[in-house]
Amino acid sequence: MANIVEKHIFFLDDEPTVREVVRETLEDSNFKVSCFGNPIECLAWLRSKKCDLLIIDLKMPEKDGIELLMDVQHLAPWVPVLMITGYGDIPTAVKAMKAGAVDFIEKPLEKKNFVQKIKVILKKNVSTHPNLGTSLTRTEKKILQLVIDGKSNKEIANVLHRSARTIEVHRAHIMHKLGVDNLVDLVKRVASMGLVDLEEKKPPDEVKPESEIDEQVTPPE
Repeated sequence: MANIVEKHIFFLDDEPTVREVVRETLEDSNFKVSCFGNPIECLAWLRSKKCDLLIIDLKMPEKDGIELLMDVQHLAPWVPVLMITGYGDIPTAVKAMKAGAVDFIEKPLEKKNFVQKIKVILKKNVSTHPNLGTSLTRTEKKILQLVIDGKSNKEIANVLHRSARTIEVHRAHIMHKLGVDNLVDLVKRVASMGLVDLEEKKPPDEVKPESEIDEQVTPPE
């Protein structure tokens, strides 16, 4: 297992006092921690930052934990989600686990148990590639679906009204972010992470042209 200090945990709770206590607890255990007071800010960070574990309170005023879990599974399905719940929320927490949460823990949080549960989750979710948790952009997800559908770079370029070179760069980004270097491993990775639909083939006219999405394309480092 990689050094625990390298693990980045996102914590979402609308109570400032709770966020501060959890931050201190996790930093004392040598975790890197980013705390958020609302779901929108948290999801924005998930789109651009590496996250090894997301911890969220089940009950929040803007969006409940299960709704947020659905958003996370769409945006970054490789990120494990730990739910924090009150005693009366146990049935809902079980529902959250059925929806994809890896575990839940009851309030009040007991430091030793809380930290130990986090370590267990991280150990089970060890990534073999440092960029695996980096979110794919909307364009990359579209291209990934077309690649899995068997389209060539030229065919994808025609569908999205972009140059073949631009598609090549995007494909390089996708391979880099998912930690693979060939198409076979890409398909295996995609299947295990549930990133795209591996069965239903979407006709080209259902795919929005690349020109509708303004994104800067740069080669991966």
